[in-house]
Amino acid sequence: METTKKIPESSFFHFIMKEKANRAYLLIALSGTLIEFIVFKLLYPFPDFFSDSYSYIYAAQAHLDVSIWPIGYSKFLAVFHVLTHSDTTLIAFQYFFLELSALWFFFSILYFFSPGRIATNLIFAFLFFNPLFLYISNYVNSDPLFAALSLLWFTQLLWIIHRPAWYQVFIHAVLLFLCFTIRNNSYYYPFVGLVAFLLSRQRTGIKLAGVGLPLLLIIPFVIHTRNAAYKMTGTKQFSLFTGWQLSNNALYMYDDISVDPDDLSSVSSRELDTLAKKFYQRIKPDFHEYLGEYVGNFFIRQSQSPLKQYLLNHYHIQDEYSNVVAWGKASAVFNEYGSQVIRQNPVAYARSYMVLNAKNYFVPPLEKLGIYNLGTDNIWPAGVSWFDYESPKVSSVSKKAQGYILYVFPALWLVLNLYLVVCGVSILVKKKYKQANPDVNKSILLAGCFFVANFFFCIAATIIVFRYEFMPLIICFASSMLAMEFMDKKVMKPLAVNLKPSHA
Repeated sequence: METTKKIPESSFFHFIMKEKANRAYLLIALSGTLIEFIVFKLLYPFPDFFSDSYSYIYAAQAHLDVSIWPIGYSKFLAVFHVLTHSDTTLIAFQYFFLELSALWFFFSILYFFSPGRIATNLIFAFLFFNPLFLYISNYVNSDPLFAALSLLWFTQLLWIIHRPAWYQVFIHAVLLFLCFTIRNNSYYYPFVGLVAFLLSRQRTGIKLAGVGLPLLLIIPFVIHTRNAAYKMTGTKQFSLFTGWQLSNNALYMYDDISVDPDDLSSVSSRELDTLAKKFYQRIKPDFHEYLGEYVGNFFIRQSQSPLKQYLLNHYHIQDEYSNVVAWGKASAVFNEYGSQVIRQNPVAYARSYMVLNAKNYFVPPLEKLGIYNLGTDNIWPAGVSWFDYESPKVSSVSKKAQGYILYVFPALWLVLNLYLVVCGVSILVKKKYKQANPDVNKSILLAGCFFVANFFFCIAATIIVFRYEFMPLIICFASSMLAMEFMDKKVMKPLAVNLKPSHA
């Protein structure tokens, strides 16, 4: 029987620096990403902007504690702006922080699972010679920062399972908190973290601390955000966007249900319902086909939608601050209406919105990633002043090139998801888990919980575009490469590590 390589408990960095192959990977990754970034910035000297970029910049500029989007990225921009106004430095930080996160993820995979050369090289190439990382990082948007922190968080969960240590409780809490402040997609992260601690070999007290400590950071942040929203809008809300999302989702099924205005709990909800009825009465017959091809946020984006009509009817928007206030006040109304309609029609909601969103999940549209700067040569004044540009003109080697370069990635996401489903079923049916190392089985369970939680959260609660699935794609690709080896071998041969928790 093949024997596994014994690795002393404290030798992770020794594993990286002393083994010739790993030193080569490290050197190639560092030098390769640097060269790639230099070449990329010669081709794309300016960052990529879209409407969310200016929302984040305004919230940072105005020192808001709550905005339409989670405030974490705006706080990051504000801190970064104190250090430098350079757009290139900002994009460089986003890119290299993401790649350093990928580096830790990569070497952790090698350390715990010891994949073969082909799988290792494929994962390495995907992480460090992938144009997707450059295009994601070139946005003035929360995507690259959230992906980097999320990748650190997931890698930390692997360490919690394979090499539990008491200090991981604090690292996990901080990473989870930071993710929570930056993107709403992290709402399901505590569940996945709970799974990791339950699977860990830590003492019960440390497990409880690992699950509870993030709440000690998140709850005060939620309270502070709700109070800030109350001062701005008159209602306590954690997110000024949640109500928009809920009502948008509810309106996707509106033509499939019957809403009795008398069942609605407020005058505002009944008014919004009247606008919804009028909208569906005047739409063209082919609207439903058009709606099915839309990203999933038609009623948030389009000016003729009942939500936008309600906003324009009730609020006078004069500047960016009044726009944020109006969105927040409207969100409180929309939250009441959307949540009530969804609760009353769960089956229709699943049929009309979740099924549509499931299609988008498996083949997510490139959306903003498909074209540079929305295809324009200019940016908004907020971007000009924030980065001290001399003019609003921006340039790039091509506005459409990234759409062609990244075209394959949504299809890759579909193929990898289907492959992992097949592997999961095969592992259960053939009972291959009985032949595997216990920590490997725990890692499979952790990854499975992550993908299931991501799937149900995405299809049930939010719009789905490809950049939102960027970090899950990284986990999915690495998992697929490891799964290929797992399915080809009778037993996966991870590095044999000390099974006792570290208390150092």
